Amino acid sequence: MGTGYDHLFRPLTVGDMKLRNRVMLPPHASAVGNLWGTEAEAERNIAYWASRANAGAGWIDGITGFIENPLPPGFEPTGVGAMKHGVFRLPHYLERAGAYAAAVHAEGAAATTQMVIQGGMPHAPGTGLSGPLINQVPHALDRDEIRWFVKEYRFSASQAQKAGLDGVELHANHDDLMEWFLSPLTNRREDAYGGSFDRRMRFITEILTEIRDVTGPGFTIGIRMNMSEGEPGGYDLEGGAAIAGWLADRKLVDYVHLVMGSPWGDPSYIQPHHYPDGGWAAQTAAYRRALSIPIVYTGRITAPDVAERALAAGHADVLGMARAHFADGELLAKAKAGRTADIRPCIGCNECISRRYVENLPFACAVNPDAGREVEGRLPRVAEPRRLLVVGGGPAGLELAMRAAERGHRVSLWEAADRLGGQVRLAAKLPTQEGFLDWIEYLERRLAQLDVDVRLNHHADTDNVLAAGMDMVAVATGAGARWPDIEGLDQPFVHDVRAVLAGGVELGRRVHVIVQDDHSTPLALADLLAGRGHDVTLLYQTPGPAPLVGRYTLGAFLARLSRGGVRFRHQAQALAIEPGCIRLRNVFSFQEEAAEDVDSVVLACGSVAEAGLYADLKGRQRGLHLLGDAFAPRRIVFATQQAYALAARL
Repeated sequence: MGTGYDHLFRPLTVGDMKLRNRVMLPPHASAVGNLWGTEAEAERNIAYWASRANAGAGWIDGITGFIENPLPPGFEPTGVGAMKHGVFRLPHYLERAGAYAAAVHAEGAAATTQMVIQGGMPHAPGTGLSGPLINQVPHALDRDEIRWFVKEYRFSASQAQKAGLDGVELHANHDDLMEWFLSPLTNRREDAYGGSFDRRMRFITEILTEIRDVTGPGFTIGIRMNMSEGEPGGYDLEGGAAIAGWLADRKLVDYVHLVMGSPWGDPSYIQPHHYPDGGWAAQTAAYRRALSIPIVYTGRITAPDVAERALAAGHADVLGMARAHFADGELLAKAKAGRTADIRPCIGCNECISRRYVENLPFACAVNPDAGREVEGRLPRVAEPRRLLVVGGGPAGLELAMRAAERGHRVSLWEAADRLGGQVRLAAKLPTQEGFLDWIEYLERRLAQLDVDVRLNHHADTDNVLAAGMDMVAVATGAGARWPDIEGLDQPFVHDVRAVLAGGVELGRRVHVIVQDDHSTPLALADLLAGRGHDVTLLYQTPGPAPLVGRYTLGAFLARLSRGGVRFRHQAQALAIEPGCIRLRNVFSFQEEAAEDVDSVVLACGSVAEAGLYADLKGRQRGLHLLGDAFAPRRIVFATQQAYALAARL
């Protein structure tokens, strides 16, 4: 093809599905819109999948299809993924799933659904637990209940087929009930459904046999499973390959979809930037030896180049890509056209997951505010372009300048530093966050394409801003260090995190980090310092670390810090810093205590808005706006969302 993606865009048949290329999109749009909710929510969900199919995806496996959950009256299942009712028996299932299938097919892609029921919520093969972080004791299924589930899977698959879907994928990973039955860790039954390997295979074999029987030929069936289980006592790579081989030999599945990770661990099944591009694709070798059917692999396939390398190496036949399509819904079209430099990179921060499921905020991608707005489409060009000055070249200023220029405004951007990026450049100095700069470089290229007048080393003040005579001015001047109300901050061994990251600060061996930040910076800082050989202690005021970091990301940080010997103290509020000591107070009991053997102190205490320019211009400059950290310090995703919203109004 001449674009370097000969493997990626090669057609393939999987089961009875004729795919135009090797890219599958697994489920990831439930936060964008609920397919089973209001008509408007369903429209948003379907529009997302249709747009990605239109951009070239060959296979959309976009539905997380929950199976009915039989429960006694009044019982309420709890936990992430716990459902009281499934979707296949909804009165509007055929209508909504049919609309999804039709929209995806109209764009030339195959359309399938997963079949899911979370293990332990409350059903399981026994009363054992699958890991140390979820401690609700499950209900052990009896044989009548097992038979009920077998029939329910049969019914659900027939519903999917009636809706016009091309196939179903059994979700047997990430703590699904199927995985609990397959795993030697959680299935210790002493009857025909547990214990030995053959008996652990019986439940899923009966389910797949029923699905084959009811759907007949022409319908594709697959299984998604962990290559190996992360928890000690679970199956390993060879054990997983044996499971896949058993099902393939009996012609119960047409493909195997391989992933890694638990709902909470190192790695989780939604891996952040801590893990390498391509993830665990090379570990499919054990499965290759056991299988002659196609293999799908998903996990840190972050860009078309990564997918091409995995395919060329023979690690898989199809690659699953999810968050990369949030970051740029046109990435496949751009890759096919040879425009890889125009692909907006995913930075792996997991805001697309955490915002919705940790903070109960609307869906948003940190680097692409267009994601989730497929119904509305791109911002329209303005009828009357105006002159806009953006002051500040951090995330908010860069995103606003780009969006406003795309709409047709004549944009200038002034940045006081010698490079664009603001505090993202400091964040990129933290371990595994160097990829953040790829996004900044993308924005720089985009501004150049749009002829934005970018001026570096250009300090803005009231006089030169007013003299510029702009129609609109947006102040995105960021934020500075926050110095909390603690005695002894003037000690020579006390430093702010920004100074440490900027370089030139000498730290002693024993470093205590005072934390007043609910997100990831303190954890990443501790990782950096431990990697440099420091003995690090994190002093948290909260009962646990990083309350705004979601469980799919937190495990990666904590595992790295555990290996680096980092210690935690919680519920500890710093009162005063003295040579060799920090006086503390328990935030609940108010009892005073102390941290001893302190050589250096680093403050990870957030930021304070720097909005002086805005205050000086207010009432004197027409079309004046304030955004980003200059309004209130938050994360990248807050800055880009504000920039998009403001650009839409200009």
